[in-house]
Amino acid sequence: MEKNEKTRPGELSPEEQLWLTTARQMAHEAGEVLKHHFRRRDLDIEDKGNAFDIVTEADKGSERIIIDTIHARFPDHAILSEESGDDHRQARFQWVIDPLDGTVNYSAGITTHCISIGLKVDGETRFGYVYAPKLDEEFWALKGKGAYGPYGRLQAKATTELQRAVISTGFPYDKATNSDNNFDTLGRVMPRVRGVRRLGSAAMDMCYVAAGWLDGYWELNLKEWDACAGELIALEAGAFVKRYREDHGICILAACPGIAGALLDLVE
Repeated sequence: MEKNEKTRPGELSPEEQLWLTTARQMAHEAGEVLKHHFRRRDLDIEDKGNAFDIVTEADKGSERIIIDTIHARFPDHAILSEESGDDHRQARFQWVIDPLDGTVNYSAGITTHCISIGLKVDGETRFGYVYAPKLDEEFWALKGKGAYGPYGRLQAKATTELQRAVISTGFPYDKATNSDNNFDTLGRVMPRVRGVRRLGSAAMDMCYVAAGWLDGYWELNLKEWDACAGELIALEAGAFVKRYREDHGICILAACPGIAGALLDLVE
């Protein structure tokens, strides 16, 4: 199947179609901001507490476009966003936004970065949309209606042997000061799989599991904006997804079902 030759879900409700249309519009507009600043020498980079956790003017510009669009189109909806935080509005609908997931990659001139947009209804994630502007790839899912990507409907791989799996992971921003930093877990997983990769974007890690390009992924100490959209996309593609710890932020595993149990045993 050629890129952009889509296999679509059944009929979307008018509300669902509006979610998708709006997410696509604001993500592509925000993506133009990210592309404009990408690999520029004058990119303004600020630390958010330490040298590993950073924000750029591109993050802020992307966020402004997304938040302004939501306010204009859905004035009664709440918003949780990485840079602006929670608006604390009591509402059935809450948009969960990471305007630039993979900021370290982006600041270094690496193309693996994306915009992640999720929508919760009564606390349940119903819609997720991820757009990688430099790769011009989008991934999205509606609860109960499947997940879709650059080549049509997404389906997690059927891998059943851990030794044949290519896995990705990441490391928390406090890795230098907190010994619960995933290094020991990496040491357990590495000898048992074909390869371990570090993409640098949690949302894209989960989308790649959904697409069957990765067999599995795990990470700890994520935030809701890191996980919300990608988690639903992976689930709707048939991946096993579990938030497996509650004592260090969001600790999440997404994997093709055939290796999920073995991988979970190694990371828990």
